[in-house]
Amino acid sequence: MTRHVPYVGNGPYCYGNSFAMLLGPRSPSTAVIEVASAGPFGMQLIGGTTAFFDAYGWNPDIGCERALAAIGWTSAKTSGGTPEEALDRLRTAVADGPVFVGPLEMGHLRHQPDMTGPIGADHFVVALEVDDERVLIHDPHGFPYAEVPLADFLAAWQADTLSYGDPYTMRTAFAQVAEVSDADAIRSVIPAARDYLALVTDEKMPEGSLGNADAAHRVADLIEAGAANGLREEFIYFAVRVGARRLDDTATCLAMAGYPAAAAVAELQARLVGSLQRPLVDRDFATAAAALRELAPTYERLREALG
Repeated sequence: MTRHVPYVGNGPYCYGNSFAMLLGPRSPSTAVIEVASAGPFGMQLIGGTTAFFDAYGWNPDIGCERALAAIGWTSAKTSGGTPEEALDRLRTAVADGPVFVGPLEMGHLRHQPDMTGPIGADHFVVALEVDDERVLIHDPHGFPYAEVPLADFLAAWQADTLSYGDPYTMRTAFAQVAEVSDADAIRSVIPAARDYLALVTDEKMPEGSLGNADAAHRVADLIEAGAANGLREEFIYFAVRVGARRLDDTATCLAMAGYPAAAAVAELQARLVGSLQRPLVDRDFATAAAALRELAPTYERLREALG
């Protein structure tokens, strides 16, 4: 295997990028934020249909809380109420500075090409201004200073087509409460990582959900059968891209935190997940399924390497 070269480039790191914007010059790298969320430690097939390369029972709302705690920051989180109350809350908040907003339903954000309605995809943005017609945002999916009409923004912010999260959630009042080194931030989430890799979670999962090796094998079967019901599209446009990048960052962060054996396993996982992109685009389902079956035993290897 060649020397590890950390990935730098585009990718769907919406909450990590949004946090980095809010935390400013004292922010750790987005790699540290993402790995400190404990999200990269596993794979899940939710309800037997929707697959992600993140930990069983994990979601970004859980990850945001864990990441902030790990890097020594706090924030004030609010949610709920009527659309009018939520908008008033946002107006008041942005008068004092930018606001972390989400989860949002990405399909309602029509400044993004081809978005015409809900697609069940979560997203996070930074709100900059609110007036009577639109919300001005930094959208970390590649759209700085995007203008979103109020009706579209509120529909997205309601988040009723997502599998987690409360409507009209936002975070303000970010404050650093401790100086935490990057290595210590990563070390602090190793117990959670080991639990996720052992499929220990407090979250109630839908019937038919699978984690880690079982998820990898089942998804391999689904892909081999034709990757129907949007599975291929979800993988090639999102899951593979974010999964491979997170695992590459996990390898970098674990090495930095003193876990070289675990870092080697995470790099292998990154390579295997990244290798799915070309065959799935080409509809070479047999090759993609083989890579997933090779991925399956690495989750237990990673757990063992973390001690």
